[in-house]
Amino acid sequence: MSGDLTHFDGTGAAHMVDVSAKAETARAATARVRVLMQPATLAAIRAGTAKKGDVLGVARLAGIMAAKRTAELIPLCHPLPISAVSLTLEPASPDAVEISATVRTTGRTGVEMEALTAASIAALTVYDMCKAIDRGMRIEALRVVEKSGGKSGDFAQP
Repeated sequence: MSGDLTHFDGTGAAHMVDVSAKAETARAATARVRVLMQPATLAAIRAGTAKKGDVLGVARLAGIMAAKRTAELIPLCHPLPISAVSLTLEPASPDAVEISATVRTTGRTGVEMEALTAASIAALTVYDMCKAIDRGMRIEALRVVEKSGGKSGDFAQP
């Protein structure tokens, strides 16, 4: 693993990495996160009785929208032609929603940040939609679990 920080130039100033010489390849990344909550909050999500509506459906859409806007949110990210974004939001008894976001592109740089952004915004949306009944929710374990494509090759973590 390289220890070079590519977002800094020779003088230490932050800059956007020039990816123009990189080959376009199929790239994908998956990120996961967990929202922990009271069992009663999870029951309300499952039953569809949260006052703001379909928590998991709205969070899925928020994650998709967020992936497409990552370059507007993270200063040194490249705007990418995203080919696909998919999110799964699974209730995990007794007290959590497990979120997984996968983003795909064919391009010169990876989509790890887009997958992380999608997962985190989906988690924040779950929090927003349920905070009236459970302010103690916790968002935990945001991480990239898999990536493929590009010069650095594939990566997977359990």
